[in-house]
Amino acid sequence: MKFEFYNPQLGAIFGLTDDIKKDAQNFSITAGAINFLWNRNDEDIEIQVDDVAIVLKPNQLITLTYLQHVSYKNTHLPLTSFLFNREFYCISDHDSEVSCNGILFFGTQDLPIITIPPSQERKFNTLYEVFEDEFSTPDKIQGDMLQMLLKRLIIIATRLAKEQLIVKKLDNEQIDVVRKFNVLVDTHYKTKRKVSEYADLLFKSPKTLSNLFSIYNQKTPQQIILERVALEAKRLINFTDKQNQEIAYELGFNDPAHFSRFFKKMTNFSPSQYREMNQILQ
Repeated sequence: MKFEFYNPQLGAIFGLTDDIKKDAQNFSITAGAINFLWNRNDEDIEIQVDDVAIVLKPNQLITLTYLQHVSYKNTHLPLTSFLFNREFYCISDHDSEVSCNGILFFGTQDLPIITIPPSQERKFNTLYEVFEDEFSTPDKIQGDMLQMLLKRLIIIATRLAKEQLIVKKLDNEQIDVVRKFNVLVDTHYKTKRKVSEYADLLFKSPKTLSNLFSIYNQKTPQQIILERVALEAKRLINFTDKQNQEIAYELGFNDPAHFSRFFKKMTNFSPSQYREMNQILQ
């Protein structure tokens, strides 16, 4: 089943489908969408995110944004999707309420895969049914009701993410610093490459950030910044027709040769070698 709420005046969309592979291009708006993908099957499902295979086990959720390139070519079972755009529900505007930015969305860490525990399966299934019921009630407040339900989905998924993906040693304030750092990197990676620049924006010292991330995961803040630049470079090579020189300047490199050295250091391939390899694989 496919459901859609669409407000053409605002350009706002919220959609629900139990088979995103079939319906991905059938919504009124597809560009700029954020996705909750939920494997409601009894078997594993594979999707491709930025040409990397991601396996979702039964009752696992993953959140994806318009920054990622998703393919369902190897997805052989129905995959449930909740999708929405900024005009329908702005993550940044609601950030202080649900504290999800950088944990579920727009983070530079590994993709957030959340497992729904057996004790909460009924909660998620009931919420899904309430979504379906609301789509059958097309009145003037339907959009408001769907926003409330989406917020509830984000909140309960965020709580699970904090339990499953965040190191227990971190308190809420420290988690917030990690979250804000990730968001800032996604915003400024083309122009800011130094940890000290992000530390200034967070009113922290670079050493404080480094110590915090040594607890959070094995990556340093500097690695996260550089990996974000490299990821965008790979996306531009894989999914656009831009040449290496154009990509270099777009990512803030003054010298294409500097970009080429950076890319090879990060991937073990020159941009041209990576492009050729990707074309062969396709």
